[in-house]
Amino acid sequence: MRIAVFPGSFDPLTKGHEEIIRKAIPLFDKIYVAIGENANKKSCFSLDQRLQWIRQAFADESCVETAVYEGLTVDFCRKVNARFILRGLRNAQDMQYEKDIAEANRHLAPEVETVFLLSTPEIAHVSSSLVRELYHHHADYSEYVSYEL
Repeated sequence: MRIAVFPGSFDPLTKGHEEIIRKAIPLFDKIYVAIGENANKKSCFSLDQRLQWIRQAFADESCVETAVYEGLTVDFCRKVNARFILRGLRNAQDMQYEKDIAEANRHLAPEVETVFLLSTPEIAHVSSSLVRELYHHHADYSEYVSYEL
């Protein structure tokens, strides 16, 4: 089976995340949308809420599963027998940042390959931090997420 892990905090899940996952569905037999828990990072939305949003967005896709993990993404990949890490790229800055992480992951787990998918230009500016900022200031964020926060 071609199994991929799409790691992130998904705080919150954005239309950008959804786009990358939907683009990846034809490429993989199973995709774990995996929330990495970091004790040093404060989330805006609860873990249960983030899991619910992901499950709602992909309720019609049996190949998409949710998971929560701590530690290194490559260790989680090994645990679920994933040979691919899925990452979305919005711009050149994302590319450099993600390339560096992919190289570190390749060193730690040569059997796990990182696959990059590009965001469409219309959604490339969307980020969870943008949505959180709009949410905190009671501004309209509806263009960037598929649900009510």
